[in-house]
Amino acid sequence: MKILLAEYAFGAGLEGTLMLEGAAMLNTLVESFSRLGHKVSYLSSGPKLKTGKAIDSCIEDFEIVLEKEAARCDAGLVIGPDEMLADFSEIIEDNTTNLGCSPQSVRECADKLECTRTLQSSSINVPRMITGEYEGLCIIKPRFGCASEGVRLSSCNDVEEECFASEFIKGEHLSVSLISGKKILPLSVNKQFIEIDTIKPDSQVSYHGNMVPYRTDYENELFAVAADTARALNCNGFIGIDIVRGEENYVVDVNPRPTTAIFGLSRTMKAEIGQLLLQNISGELPEAVDLEGEFSFTKNDFEDIV
Repeated sequence: MKILLAEYAFGAGLEGTLMLEGAAMLNTLVESFSRLGHKVSYLSSGPKLKTGKAIDSCIEDFEIVLEKEAARCDAGLVIGPDEMLADFSEIIEDNTTNLGCSPQSVRECADKLECTRTLQSSSINVPRMITGEYEGLCIIKPRFGCASEGVRLSSCNDVEEECFASEFIKGEHLSVSLISGKKILPLSVNKQFIEIDTIKPDSQVSYHGNMVPYRTDYENELFAVAADTARALNCNGFIGIDIVRGEENYVVDVNPRPTTAIFGLSRTMKAEIGQLLLQNISGELPEAVDLEGEFSFTKNDFEDIV
């Protein structure tokens, strides 16, 4: 099969951490589909990966190239900022088989406020949203965004425009990686390296990396919460669901796309991610996957990919 893969930061020529994270996710997918024998092409603003065919693109023509190349391929997957991903996914879906979430699902997940409301209405545990005056620690987050950008801890409900506040949940910062479609296949529980300074209110929340997988006695409990979340939002393909485990499990974010955890998962999972994504089209996923060992990484580990 001809497979098209695109990651916006890498394909549009952005710089810094976002480009490196994008390169890590893109390279993981390109290598997986290539090992399976598929003809893989990917959008690039200049840097080249070790496998796959690079298609020249830049920030000005990213969507044009994406549409043109998708029409030439049998299937495609695009990764991008949540607020842009729905439009990119629509291009893929209109021109080839979309291996990721539908545009409608992406739009609902991307708006973190509406996503929270949807999960609440589906009886999924989420942090309580805060309106009006509030005494105590809360999390202020943008309605749109990724990688904890713009997320901060606050000692009061001082919400800026296009942001909202929710109660601060003290606990373990985890995520669940899964494949969602006609059936749901949990892949791993991951430990997130999140930095929150509770001594200094009004400090930024920052993400640094993951341990994949994170072995816990409550893995099945987390898998069940993640599966219910994926169904409530009609997610498809590889997704990541962020959970804080305090006195209960709280879903704090839904990523309707591959996340950086895929970088560690590809090094510990015996199955090929590319094969699982293709099997998901027909719903012929296995009942479970085998994981061997653990792999921890930080953002610094992405620097040697390109």
